[in-house]
Amino acid sequence: MTPRDVLAELLRPAGGGIYVVSTGSEEQRAVQEKLYGVSGEESVLDRFHEQLDRIASARVVVLGVPSDVGAGYLRGANVAPQAIRASYFDRFGPWPEGVVDAGDVLVVPQLLEDGMLSQEQIRASQEAQYPNVPEPERRSLPVSPLSKASRALDAVFALAPNAKLFVLGGDHSCAWPVVEALYRGKREPFGIVQIDAHTDLLAERLGIRYCFATWSYHANKLLGRGGKLVQVGVRASRHERAHWEATLGVRQFWAEECLHDPKAALDAIVAHVKSTGVRSIYFSNDIDGTDASFVDATGTPEPGGLEPDFVLELVARLGREVGLCAGDVMEVAPPIARTPDGAARTLDVAVRYARATLDSLLA
Repeated sequence: MTPRDVLAELLRPAGGGIYVVSTGSEEQRAVQEKLYGVSGEESVLDRFHEQLDRIASARVVVLGVPSDVGAGYLRGANVAPQAIRASYFDRFGPWPEGVVDAGDVLVVPQLLEDGMLSQEQIRASQEAQYPNVPEPERRSLPVSPLSKASRALDAVFALAPNAKLFVLGGDHSCAWPVVEALYRGKREPFGIVQIDAHTDLLAERLGIRYCFATWSYHANKLLGRGGKLVQVGVRASRHERAHWEATLGVRQFWAEECLHDPKAALDAIVAHVKSTGVRSIYFSNDIDGTDASFVDATGTPEPGGLEPDFVLELVARLGREVGLCAGDVMEVAPPIARTPDGAARTLDVAVRYARATLDSLLA
């Protein structure tokens, strides 16, 4: 199969990665028609395939991963990719020039990562998801969202080796396949700046290797540690900052420090990133890194967090002074807002982050 063929099998039109049969289908179709500016399912599919054909010339490729299978206490981030896109289009219009939307990974919500599945389950899922693919090729295709995202991003890089990535999650486990793909793509040395209330630095959680609470541990290890993973906004942790920095070689800027003197914190973060020798940054933005008063539509909102203007200035400075190779917005969960206007306020912040990240990617 060609990389283009792989993408056509793994992905669905933007806003269509959640599998629906009846309930939700009309709403999903309405969002897709809005995003593609057409009417009817066939026209949506035509526009989707046109976008896939444009990947080779893209400067930035957008991918939605509507999976919250790797989340914790409360869920709802599976609807974020379509909600963020729709809100973005309402506020800013279509994606900027040079940005190609590859669509969504098709998510089966009972699956997360192929390494967690038996061969019997993988085979059954392959038969259900790829009925029209010949047997040898079918057996090579992943079935769960993290594995699909990883394979899809490999295909994107095969078509457009110099493209940058912008990923819409999903829970924060959806950042792991981005790190994998960047690493396998042998990009120039890159680091990660992670906006988050939590560290996500467990080696495993209840025996699960990859989930919202573990992806940073594995990403940090893949990068070779040495402070190349920078965590900003931390304030909910079982351990003090010294524990994580001493044992895992991360660099952390806790929310209290950033709130006390924002300018000094911004200068310190950028200076540290430059000191590591990385040539570009994956800016991974968990919405709960921002204070809960601005964003309560997320699984684990936390008080005492970052202000949106701080995050916006950070991504802008990293874009100007270091350069971004990838970015994301994660953990937005409109269905579980805590206040009547919580979903709208959270989406407003999310689309501002999306626009600023795209601007830095395109700089």
